[in-house]
Amino acid sequence: MEQKLWFSSDYMEGAHPEILQRLFETNLAHTVGYGLDEYSEAARQKIAAAICREEACVRFISGGTQTNMVVISALLKPHEGVIAAATGHVNGHEAGAIEAGGHKVLALPGKEGKLDEKAVRDYVRGFYADENHEHIVHPGMVYVSQPTEYGTLYSVSELEALAAVCKDYGMRFYVDGARLAYALACPENDVTLKDLGRLTDAFYIGGTKCGALYGEALVFPAGKPAPWIDTFIKQRGAMLAKGRIAGIQFDALFTDGLYEKCGKNGIDQAAKIKEALKEKGYPLFLDSPTNQIFVVMENEALKRFAERVVYGFWERPDEDHTVIRLATSWATTDEDVAALIALL
Repeated sequence: MEQKLWFSSDYMEGAHPEILQRLFETNLAHTVGYGLDEYSEAARQKIAAAICREEACVRFISGGTQTNMVVISALLKPHEGVIAAATGHVNGHEAGAIEAGGHKVLALPGKEGKLDEKAVRDYVRGFYADENHEHIVHPGMVYVSQPTEYGTLYSVSELEALAAVCKDYGMRFYVDGARLAYALACPENDVTLKDLGRLTDAFYIGGTKCGALYGEALVFPAGKPAPWIDTFIKQRGAMLAKGRIAGIQFDALFTDGLYEKCGKNGIDQAAKIKEALKEKGYPLFLDSPTNQIFVVMENEALKRFAERVVYGFWERPDEDHTVIRLATSWATTDEDVAALIALL
């Protein structure tokens, strides 16, 4: 049977060879656990330097959902909730992890996955204008992801506007960077790690989808948010006993521009596929600039396509068509892209 082409997501492969090499070289080293080793410390220092915040607190967490749960639970008071786009990961794809932690997701309509500053400001203003707001979940945080679930990007000015709303109303600002490498490598992007370091109360640098075996680097730019944050991470089951494994991976990712290289491959390969789709007349659901491609296909054609390609289902706009997602990654090869284009 002919091997299928995998374009369903960007975490289908293992890890970048340079990371595997570093893990092999350090495999029999003896270190302390829980991220207190020298490799993790080296990675922390490199990340702090990259965001130009020497005082930054960096912790390595096992996955994105765990990271979101830790940040939102740690930074919010019991009566507070988190504002997110209705399409945001914390609202749609985390099995109620935020609600299970005791905090409500306050979902607002977005456009192509993005929250609008005016919509957020109007919501919060309306909340405080309600004389009965003490009976309502208080908005305590704004959550966005860069890039969004739709592969779209926030500009610096858009993030600055959202950060300003947060400052005006005493809310925290948090950015989910599960696919941050692809945002940073995108030609249309103008947001840097330094920008995230100055605008947010917390953000994370995705590893799982960006070249690592697993793991995310959670960053509190201003330093530890509380003296008990490590105890809190442990209590939530998000602390790794073999913490050095994540530390070694991020040390490698932040050496010689590897993180940016991983992102660039995904962006370059996605651009080839999008160009071919347009040339062959396939309508795009939206023109995402990053590594996620959303294309509308006729259902009959999709049946034949599915015989050779593993893709991600997105939605059905009508009875005869389906929107699918094709995702490229750090590991996507020229050969696989050529084979996919040939199938179109």
